[in-house]
Amino acid sequence: MEAISRLVAELDAADQKAAQAAIGAGFAYGLAAIGPGVGIGYVVGKAIEAMARQPEAAGMVRTTMFLGIAFTEALALIGFVVFILLGL
Repeated sequence: MEAISRLVAELDAADQKAAQAAIGAGFAYGLAAIGPGVGIGYVVGKAIEAMARQPEAAGMVRTTMFLGIAFTEALALIGFVVFILLGL
């Protein structure tokens, strides 16, 4: 972190502002990716647990799992779009 602050300190004012915005946007996207990562892990874990308990319902559970993954992944994509918008 100290190396980044030294590099940013050597820039002029306009470049400093752009560099700080890029660093902030990258940090924000990193935080935005944590939630969906945990959510997808939770959804898949519970789906595997459900399939192990009732193998005959595996098809329905798998379909529901993929829907849950898609909706959870949408949060990461929204975070990425915000990252791009903040970076520009």
